[in-house]
Amino acid sequence: MSLKHAVLAALLEGEASGYDLAKIFDVSVANFWAATPQQLYRELERLAEAGLITARVVEQERRPNKRMFSLTEPGRKDLVAYTATPPRPSAVRDELMVQVQACDEGDTAAVRDFVARRMETARAKLARYDRLREWMLAGRDEETYLVEAERVGPYLTLMRGRFFEEENLRWGARALAVLDRRAAARAMAPEAAHRG
Repeated sequence: MSLKHAVLAALLEGEASGYDLAKIFDVSVANFWAATPQQLYRELERLAEAGLITARVVEQERRPNKRMFSLTEPGRKDLVAYTATPPRPSAVRDELMVQVQACDEGDTAAVRDFVARRMETARAKLARYDRLREWMLAGRDEETYLVEAERVGPYLTLMRGRFFEEENLRWGARALAVLDRRAAARAMAPEAAHRG
């Protein structure tokens, strides 16, 4: 997937400024696609040049003028074609997993702390996703929302993000238990040798 399609999909929500899109990416798209504001602005320029989005200038009195972007018909057609193309298999590149893989020969205590921090991050993301879910549901139960909502894609990607972070918590709890048990066993080994 390219940033191009992530931006086009985000614009399905309606007209947005580059700043608005950066917030959308930070809150609702971050669970499956990361981009810096600079990357977003560069991509918006490319998409406008390609005719996939339009940009209009909104004059503001006390702030700099801002550009508002929206999808064009060619942009919508590009998304239709994109959704009909089989995705490439996901590839995971997770630095923490490399550290965990090497923890037996490395600084196990530091790796344990990194796992605990990953769990803290997962909890924070889950809290943010829960707030977004409540906002999306707007007092409706999930089944009603799924029937009534104009679009369900954002909700389904939000649920994927929630499941991912819940799995991070499950794995982290198991990893910490294993590392703690091994540390306790190693601490006991010198005592047993000393008594023998």
